[in-house]
Amino acid sequence: MKLTKVVVQNGNVDSALKKFKAKVARSGVPSELKKRKHYEKPGVKRRLAKKEALTDQYRKCLSMGFQITGWRL
Repeated sequence: MKLTKVVVQNGNVDSALKKFKAKVARSGVPSELKKRKHYEKPGVKRRLAKKEALTDQYRKCLSMGFQITGWRL
């Protein structure tokens, strides 16, 4: 596991903390913790992934200007 390091320059702890938080967020640690907080059954994972894919497809169609009728999410 790679540790995240930030150097404090000129005693500016606030900017160092801001940089540290940004690095941690980019590394994906908070989202990984959120995912692992509760166990999800494989079927539930599949269902959520399918629903997310449909939502993405719906948004993509809307952005392209299609008129969609009878869409169910």
